[in-house]
Amino acid sequence: MTSAGNPQEEATAPAAPDPATAVLYICADRGTLMSSLAAQRAQEEGQTFAQRRGLTLTEVVTDEFGAPDPCLRQGWQRVRALAEAAAVAAVLVRWPASIAPESAHELWHRETAWLQEHCVRVRYTWPPLASTGGEIR
Repeated sequence: MTSAGNPQEEATAPAAPDPATAVLYICADRGTLMSSLAAQRAQEEGQTFAQRRGLTLTEVVTDEFGAPDPCLRQGWQRVRALAEAAAVAAVLVRWPASIAPESAHELWHRETAWLQEHCVRVRYTWPPLASTGGEIR
């Protein structure tokens, strides 16, 4: 019930992210030999992928591979926060196992579905996957 003189509040739709914004998520094993090579390669591929597609990287978020559940990793929590705030339209990762290992593929599905619900696309930067537009359908 509203009283005269008090306008009724209108619900506002969540803001849509700028379609050119992306976050680069890197989750790589830190081996003892050449410990930064995988992360470095993932970052180079991600930056090249973004540049070729006219995407602006707002952040590069990194995690060391560890917990299979991405929600237990601080970096992935940051990715989710950016998606929830409509700060990015895409999450760039090297391949699906960057989100969750093959042995926990249900977690990959959960996270990609959650991102899609927040209008965020997952795009893969590894050249064989990137050649198809970076999306798995």
